Amino acid sequence: MARHLVTSALPYINGIKHLGNMVGSMLPADVYSRYLRQRGHDVLYICATDEHGTPAELAAKAAGLSVEEFCAQAHDAQRAVYEGFDLAFDYFGRSSSPQNVEITQHFARKLHENGFIEERAIRQVYSPVDGRFLPDRYVEGTCPHCGYDKARGDQCENCTRVLDPTDLINPRSAISGSTDLEVRETKHLFLLQSKLQHEVEEWIATVSDQWPHLSTSIARKWLTEGLNDRAITRDLDWGVPVPADTWPELAAEGKVFYVWFDAPIEYIGATKEWADAASDGETRDWKSWWYEADDTVRYTQFMAKDNVPFHTVMFPATELGVREPWKKVDVVKGFNWLTFYGGKFSTSQKRGVFTDAALEILPSDYWRYFLIANAPESDDSSFTWEHFTATVNKDLADTLGNFVNRVLSFSRKRFGDDVPAGGTAGEAEAKLGEEIAGLLAEYEEQMEALQFRKAAAALRALWSAGNSYLEEKAPWLQVKTDPQDAALTLRTAMNLIHLYAVVSEPFIPATAAAMRGAFALADDTATWVSAEQARALDAVPAGTAFTVPPVLFAKITEEDLESYRERFGSAPDA
Repeated sequence: MARHLVTSALPYINGIKHLGNMVGSMLPADVYSRYLRQRGHDVLYICATDEHGTPAELAAKAAGLSVEEFCAQAHDAQRAVYEGFDLAFDYFGRSSSPQNVEITQHFARKLHENGFIEERAIRQVYSPVDGRFLPDRYVEGTCPHCGYDKARGDQCENCTRVLDPTDLINPRSAISGSTDLEVRETKHLFLLQSKLQHEVEEWIATVSDQWPHLSTSIARKWLTEGLNDRAITRDLDWGVPVPADTWPELAAEGKVFYVWFDAPIEYIGATKEWADAASDGETRDWKSWWYEADDTVRYTQFMAKDNVPFHTVMFPATELGVREPWKKVDVVKGFNWLTFYGGKFSTSQKRGVFTDAALEILPSDYWRYFLIANAPESDDSSFTWEHFTATVNKDLADTLGNFVNRVLSFSRKRFGDDVPAGGTAGEAEAKLGEEIAGLLAEYEEQMEALQFRKAAAALRALWSAGNSYLEEKAPWLQVKTDPQDAALTLRTAMNLIHLYAVVSEPFIPATAAAMRGAFALADDTATWVSAEQARALDAVPAGTAFTVPPVLFAKITEEDLESYRERFGSAPDA
């Protein structure tokens, strides 16, 4: 089986993330990683907190902590939330790690040796009130492209255009709010992307046919507009230091690398962190996943569209310029926005539902299923409490949960605590087996294609097929006239429950475990279901003891819905 490297966009350290961030990166990466593992592939799923740059310094200042203390606490807080969402990272690292410092500085030295970094004097915003040069995100103002009045000096959150602080209209300091800003000369390192554009274009031409249209269109738009040389250092107290052995003057001034230079390198750094964290007697070869790995590793990245340019153009340019055989991404799965009642989720403005609060009101599987079933793949999608409630009640509570409960409860009532034997499978069971095999093939096809909404639809259809079979056979009527046929129906339905447990695991892992745990199978090692097994539906033989698990999904009531609206709002400006 193939080796699959999976990464998702690194979440910023400056606070707990919202549902839009979850569905645009980490959750689909987790679903895909789980699926690949179940199919027998060797998978390494890597992520980390992005801890450098202005957001970290500003958040630490607001919390009254040193940046080091703030980042350590925030990393643990984020990791706890992701554990609550059952994200099965192989490693969740930190971009402030010594490993990332080492590899980032190595990349910078190599780029310099190869003529792709040069030192330039530039004019930069300086705040006399704050007594310092202001890095990009320390400058706020009005975007010259869309008029958004809270744009940052590196990128407009509203229209996603990349900016320089001097582009902003009516700029102000994000530290003090002062508009008394000056432009002074200082020196920084520039990555000469213009010299690498042709190589990036050639590389994209060889791989982008495997990318979704969103990722390809964003990358080609950047290339059409032309790659500009970009400053990769900043005046900050926190970051990967410029190495003194290569740039002694800038190192003496305390320059650090720009967060968008070192953050993508942290995918490699976190893999080395994973290797270095191996227990005694265990060997983990981090380099085999990244170095000279083009023919042995398939690399898939997941991220929202605002991150796509950096990973399809800027970081590949960096890797190409190093002139070493580092693994470049094979597929970039880009996502559009998940909106909150048509308005943007916003970490900075605390608008929408945040992941920690989501887990306070409902278990993770409710959120995992809804988000993936409504993933913003082809276009933006909107989160509303009404849509969330309808999805949970119809798909999870009625279609899946009710099927499991009524099959197991009715069988126990009529036939006891063991799976009943019943008669020989007939035409209805053969028809069901063919339908299940076909739907399973559709589910697999969509998962392989990274089409998550379509995969969710196929999974939902699998669940619905069981309900249709149950309604057709009506064991509650059969038991009155033909108990053996009723027993066959219930045994077949129980095998469907086991099949659902196996194939639903990427979407709803906790529920899948509960369904599988209902059966006391002596050797239940199934990781997936073949087409033949789907047709046979005999993984749970007669005589197997079973229990009725607690209600898998509770319906959301009108009272619940009203409480959610009251707590979180039901409009962008609520």
